[in-house]
Amino acid sequence: MSKTKISIVATSNDTIKKFEADRFLTNHNSFEFNNIDDAKNSPLAQQLFYLPFVKKVYIASNFIAIERFNIVEWKDVENEVALQIEEYLSKNDVVVKEDASKPKAAVTIYAESTPNPGVLKFVCNKVLVPNLYEFKSIEEAKPSPLATALFQFPFVKNIYMEKNFVSITKFDIVEWEEVTLQLREFLKSYVEDGKTILNDDAPKKLERTEEAIEQKFEALDDISKNIINILEEYIKPAVESDGGNIEFISYDDASKKVEVLLQGACSGCPSSTFTLKNGIENMLKEMLKDNSITVNAING
Repeated sequence: MSKTKISIVATSNDTIKKFEADRFLTNHNSFEFNNIDDAKNSPLAQQLFYLPFVKKVYIASNFIAIERFNIVEWKDVENEVALQIEEYLSKNDVVVKEDASKPKAAVTIYAESTPNPGVLKFVCNKVLVPNLYEFKSIEEAKPSPLATALFQFPFVKNIYMEKNFVSITKFDIVEWEEVTLQLREFLKSYVEDGKTILNDDAPKKLERTEEAIEQKFEALDDISKNIINILEEYIKPAVESDGGNIEFISYDDASKKVEVLLQGACSGCPSSTFTLKNGIENMLKEMLKDNSITVNAING
């Protein structure tokens, strides 16, 4: 087994800590264990329950969440727990014996229109990927068996995946009403069958692990960091709801020029480039108190 990296992530509940892996741990099912007997199908959860402060273990997608008893503080034990999980995952294949446990809920997929008439958003009731991924060809899609399978449909032009949804861009050879049901049923069956969505090494290869993203962020200048924070807080949520994404590319201090990348439903949308460019530009000018700033929006 290759070395698995664990990142410690705080939650809104100070008794619960998330330990996030740089690969998937389950086939997109969620499991909750309340004691060591309850965890008989998870050797990892059983091992964690030997720690006297562990109250509950939750395993889903690419993370393990642990609720503690109040006999310790997380700051005193979280590094040791992260190391124990890393060591287990680097030596063992089995996290949860999923064939012995049924998913808690059936898979549902529904289609959502987007502002881009060439893109449809398919939303799942389960987390599909830990981060965002975009594939523009079957060659690019090698790290994702799901994206590779979708490219077998001759009308699929582009695939964007984030969290619990897949945005698909089509060629003009078909209308959405002709293929929506076919795609929805395909995605539902694919997820229900527990097929691989992303290869384990995909986040590392594509530099989409939390650690890689954090390293890129820390290497930036202060103004660039402020721009990213504004995009994340004020722009990205609305863009994501439309099945797309916006990413910071660069900021030039001499020319005051900001470049952003539009992905998913936003890429190629007839109105999004102009609307987003002007909306972002005005917001950055106001929040950074610099009327010289300009924004260049690039379609992904």
